[in-house]
Amino acid sequence: MPRPNMNITEKSKDFKGSLLKLYKSIGAFKKLLITAMILALFSAILSAVAPNKLADVTDVISAGITPNTEKLQEISQKMASGINSNILLQNVDLTTIPTKEEEYFPWMIERYKSLDESSKNVLFNEFEMDGVVVTKEDQVQLMNCLINLNIQEGFTQEMLNTLDELPASVQKIIEPKIDEKALKERSLILAIIYLLGAIFSYFQGIIMAYVSNGYSKDLRKNISNKINKLPLKYFDTHETGDVLSRVTNDVDSIGMNLSHSLASLVSNVTLFLGSILMMFITNWIMAFTAIAASIFGFVFSFLLLKKSQKYFVARQEQLGKLNGHIEEIYSGHNVVKTYNGEEEAMKEFDKINNKLFISNRKSQFLSGIMQPIMGFIGNFGYVAVCVVGAILVMNDYTTFGTIVAFMIYVRLFTNPLSQIAQSLTSLQATAAAGERIFEFMDENELTDEKHLTKQLLPTKVKGNIDFENVKFGYDPNKTIIKNFTAHVKAGEKIAIVGPTGAGKTTMVNLLMKFYEINEGDIKIDNVSIKELTRENIHDLFIMVLQDTWLFEGTVKDNIKYNKKDISDDEIWQVCKTVGIDHFIKTLPGGLKSEVNDNEAISKGQKQLLTIARGMIEDAPFLILDEATSNVDTRTEELVQKAMDKLMVGRTSFIIAHRLSTIKNADLILVMNEGNIVEQGKHEELIKKNGFYTKLYNSQFQK
Repeated sequence: MPRPNMNITEKSKDFKGSLLKLYKSIGAFKKLLITAMILALFSAILSAVAPNKLADVTDVISAGITPNTEKLQEISQKMASGINSNILLQNVDLTTIPTKEEEYFPWMIERYKSLDESSKNVLFNEFEMDGVVVTKEDQVQLMNCLINLNIQEGFTQEMLNTLDELPASVQKIIEPKIDEKALKERSLILAIIYLLGAIFSYFQGIIMAYVSNGYSKDLRKNISNKINKLPLKYFDTHETGDVLSRVTNDVDSIGMNLSHSLASLVSNVTLFLGSILMMFITNWIMAFTAIAASIFGFVFSFLLLKKSQKYFVARQEQLGKLNGHIEEIYSGHNVVKTYNGEEEAMKEFDKINNKLFISNRKSQFLSGIMQPIMGFIGNFGYVAVCVVGAILVMNDYTTFGTIVAFMIYVRLFTNPLSQIAQSLTSLQATAAAGERIFEFMDENELTDEKHLTKQLLPTKVKGNIDFENVKFGYDPNKTIIKNFTAHVKAGEKIAIVGPTGAGKTTMVNLLMKFYEINEGDIKIDNVSIKELTRENIHDLFIMVLQDTWLFEGTVKDNIKYNKKDISDDEIWQVCKTVGIDHFIKTLPGGLKSEVNDNEAISKGQKQLLTIARGMIEDAPFLILDEATSNVDTRTEELVQKAMDKLMVGRTSFIIAHRLSTIKNADLILVMNEGNIVEQGKHEELIKKNGFYTKLYNSQFQK
């Protein structure tokens, strides 16, 4: 069956509650987290203010690279005020002279045109301005340049076109000059704003990296501690992959999203609101222009995204199906080949692959055009701002620096929207991951055993075990073990047999205190296991299970697992007893050879290594749960003889389905439906011709 698709973002059941719980669990990192948020806030505020200050710098520079038309106006006014009125008014009807200022200057130009050259040369008076002397001749030359210009209207642009024709003295006065003092002051302010913003952003990033990694570390530590406190029931009812996913994927998701999304959300929301505010402060007309242009683009983008969402979902679903199909066929490759199922498997593969191709093509196409659309939104905003800004500049409603500022504000306004959406999606994933982790952390733990003071030392335990009217059920409404009673003497080899579901492994779990019994009692040397800690009980048992496991490390490390002061000679002696010494000697490094739980070692060899691991443990009890199921008949016989020697003076429990392996047991407990229906030695039970006999003979029937 295809596995569930893990690429689709899981949504939180209680978004606000999960984030609140996540915040409360941060504990010691709260102050650092708040500090990082404040730094992100300040950084965003400075980023929103910076374009406004950049506009001031731009205006100072633009003012310094164009001729000073205001100075030219002052020169014209000085010329007009210093004119020899006697010459200008000579032979003029005084009643025809305009009284309004806007009409006087054009009249004066026309009057000037009517004068002869000798009169023009004595019309003006020499004056000094900004340390430059403007002579009469210079004034006549300037007047000749302006004679055809409407100085009151189109003065600035026309004067720029005739700048080279002006007298040298006039050019010197009106030549472009940058206000260096103002430029330095405003540039310094802008540099400080950008520098502080960068510093705030830098330290915010460092703090968030520390918080996210530190919190992830604490989460993993808490989960690891929690795993050791959970009862075996939890792991029996939850898939291993699910537990591993909580420890790895969910913790990584929280750490990664906490590092990027939270600070990004605060920063981008502040930047979004701050840029809107600063746009209206700078120029409300251009603010409306920028917002309207961006909203138009985002509405179009949203409609397209909404339409494309189904293709993205379909792609993830088909990808999950394809991965599941490939895994299924690959895992059962031998079966597929044996039953000639290649053609059917290929047909199913082609069917899923074709669906994935179609949905992938559509989703990639729509995903591919999103970037051009976002570029179009930005460019459309730039064009709108430039056009409206140019119109406003032409009408003296704003300056060139304002246009520059708004070109930045368009980007600051549009970018945060997509970043906010992405951050909210990441926080949704964080909340979902947090829910899974807190759900795990809230699971019921093993009962506290601090009050238990009794202790049995492995070296002093005789080995007697009594089961007294034991009742147990995994489900309170369904009892599996019903009134189980048995008395095991020290040094005996006890075999527990029965059909599947009879309760054999359950008895071992109760004996090891992996589960708490519902009623009755189990006593070790007349001491109830209810009075002993689990750790103490585990020290009394050697346990070899049907499922083998080798840890990544050397053969030596695997055999002496969790045991100290074990010599190589002792290990070799155990390996020789088990019959694994020859295999170890064939390895390149012997006991120092690196092994792990892979297919390079056969299941039988793995089982022998785990049996050797159990033998190295010096404990009074041994539990073998189908321990010889993965070894061949000859090895099984060898292991059986080795166990007989090892169990001298020890009490052993053997769970076996192959009844031929427990013929030499001191006591065979035959279980069926949670009860002991027969008990005795092999020969005795065969003579009874009862349930055990049927079970034994069924293994030899054809």
